Amino acid sequence: MRDLYLAIDVGTGSIRAALVDQYGAILKICHREHEQIVPQFGWSEQRPADWWLGAIETVKDVIQSVDGAARRISALCTCGQMHGSVLIDADGQLTREAALLWNDKRTATQVEKFIQHTNSDDYLAITANAPSPAWPAFKLMWIAENDPLALENAATLLMPKDYINFMLTGERAQDWTEASMSFLMDCTTGDWSDEMLALTGISRSLLPPIKSPSDILGSLQPVPANQMGLPEGIPVLVGAGDYPMALLGSGVIKPGLASDVTGTSTIITVIHQHPIFRADISNVRTVSDTWGSLTLLDAGGDAVRWARRAFHDNRRSYEEVADAAGRASAGSDSLFFLPYLAGERFGEYRNSRAQFFGLTASHGAPELHRAVLEGVAFSVRKELALLQGDVGRPDYFVAASGGAKSELWLEIKASMYNVPYLVPEELECGVIGAAVLMAVALDDEPSIEEGIRKMVRYDKEILPNPEWVEKYDKMAPTFERLYEYSQPLYAELEALQ
Repeated sequence: MRDLYLAIDVGTGSIRAALVDQYGAILKICHREHEQIVPQFGWSEQRPADWWLGAIETVKDVIQSVDGAARRISALCTCGQMHGSVLIDADGQLTREAALLWNDKRTATQVEKFIQHTNSDDYLAITANAPSPAWPAFKLMWIAENDPLALENAATLLMPKDYINFMLTGERAQDWTEASMSFLMDCTTGDWSDEMLALTGISRSLLPPIKSPSDILGSLQPVPANQMGLPEGIPVLVGAGDYPMALLGSGVIKPGLASDVTGTSTIITVIHQHPIFRADISNVRTVSDTWGSLTLLDAGGDAVRWARRAFHDNRRSYEEVADAAGRASAGSDSLFFLPYLAGERFGEYRNSRAQFFGLTASHGAPELHRAVLEGVAFSVRKELALLQGDVGRPDYFVAASGGAKSELWLEIKASMYNVPYLVPEELECGVIGAAVLMAVALDDEPSIEEGIRKMVRYDKEILPNPEWVEKYDKMAPTFERLYEYSQPLYAELEALQ
């Protein structure tokens, strides 16, 4: 009986394999860490060969942990870190040992040159995204200038999960979630853009076909099947980037829904039928063929970690810090915190700084800690109007990652945006998303919506607190003025340093 789905997740810190049943229960998940190579400041690489070795080992681990797993697997689907640029030749051999990752900033020079010589009207309506060092287009431009032989010998550009798929099946493809954030896809046609290829100087021959994430790419070939201890012929899906796959696995697939992924940073995504064309907003084509308009703020869990370290030298647990914040009233007795400890990733003021404003002798640790939580939420609220487009606030936010574990923070956010929050029962949303996709591809479920209804369950609903809503509505204009009025001082701070 083939009643299990096998998911592989190529993360930045590790690769994971998981077995999921037809009801969305994760029976076993195993992982192997892999090294992130930093040749110099701002650079970030990994060896695709390490991902493949990790995939073999983790799959072997999970199938050995569940009775009869190998013969029960009905399909295999991979998701993975986005934008990592893998080059292979006509024989499938790597032309660069290491791939430039999503967080590699070495392409900043190529981005700046592109911006200086190109009008935004030439690309924004095509790509639905502004230039960024993360996008594969700029990684290829850097390789062309600095490692031309690798590009000359390359036949195909693959993303991390696509490389795993190639090793499993011998097939070359990208899915539309990855392609939509490559800076090379036409968002209106869903195909590679001749205009963007001309602007970036990239050859179309490098780019594989763009497929639906739910397409069956091919079947598991004999050699990898033997390496993993699996029967050959298992269907392998095209899959998707880890972030859009996690949106699917949290149930955020249609307009009216939004996602809050708060880890070290914060990613806020609002679902629309079409992209929002603004230079300060990014857009990803979702697995369910809608569009996620998103912004990434460096302010998130890192602010909480900073406060714990700065105020308590890490001697108090996160639970104790949360308890302290819970003793303060909403608004932290009119204390504001601007959470820009690492500046800002997008927008005009990337050199922003963090600050407390309104401190008095009556404020103590509870107010300071709560102000940090509220400051992150205020910074999101400031961006939310742009992400909404013309459709208004979403009906629900779905929380994921570490921030989903703090009920106080979720209530602050729900009240700050006046939108209820849902918390998935299973926070391994990427794995669940892969299982939903496999169920639909194999006709175990008639649609993505039915797959979500069966596999995605919510543990709790956090409603806005009416008194807090009123308080935050009064404070928000002050937060925004404080943000704007502080900007001229940041250049002075830099000069002092």
